[in-house]
Amino acid sequence: EVTRVYQHRSATGELRWVMTLFPTDAYAQDAEMSLEEFESYVFSTTYSDTEDPIAAWCKIHDEQQRLVDWLDGKKQLSVKGPHVDLELSIEGRKFINSDGTHNMPSGEIYTSPVEDSVNGWIRFSYPAIRQAREVEGIELTFEAGRVVKATAQKNEAFLQSMLDTDEGARYLGEFAIGTNKRIDRFIKNILFDEKIGGTIHMAVGFGFPEAGGKNESAIHWDMICDMREGGQIFADGELFYESGEFKI
Repeated sequence: EVTRVYQHRSATGELRWVMTLFPTDAYAQDAEMSLEEFESYVFSTTYSDTEDPIAAWCKIHDEQQRLVDWLDGKKQLSVKGPHVDLELSIEGRKFINSDGTHNMPSGEIYTSPVEDSVNGWIRFSYPAIRQAREVEGIELTFEAGRVVKATAQKNEAFLQSMLDTDEGARYLGEFAIGTNKRIDRFIKNILFDEKIGGTIHMAVGFGFPEAGGKNESAIHWDMICDMREGGQIFADGELFYESGEFKI
């Protein structure tokens, strides 16, 4: 019930919020950096080290809005690469420009695909972390939107238990493209990691009403795939993205 109320208020704009991170020794340790290095990383990825951070984020907003506007009205995405071969429908769905309004750092565009449209497979590049467990080497196979096969090199039983949380946990709630080139490494913190420039991420579980998503679940679990070495995204057959760079 709490999740439902949060999703509704967030989607209608009634809930004002922003999520960020204060550098601590624990976060620095997870990132395998000294505290001083991690502080510099946080300031860099949030553009706080620039002369005018607000202007920097306004520029990011404008560039991402150009991408979102181009995708408006598109119906089908094809995602290809060494670790992925997926088809999914975005017909009637909306891409959202994540520009620092709610997440800091930010830098992504995201949507909720048509729930029963996802077909194919994907192998995720980095561990997916949930409840302090790292699940490594995840590979998911989808048929008619549903995860029909799921394997992992580490903590596979935990992966299966999460996918069995409820019926919606086996459907995608999110497809997104990370755009923040200042976030250039995996640090075991999803606030940063999902925005790594040159990656995509997908989440099993609840979708975003503001994007047109209808999937309901108690979970929303992000998983990241690196696209910088040969990954491609086609929108209605037109090359939109290749090897971490937008082509429009």
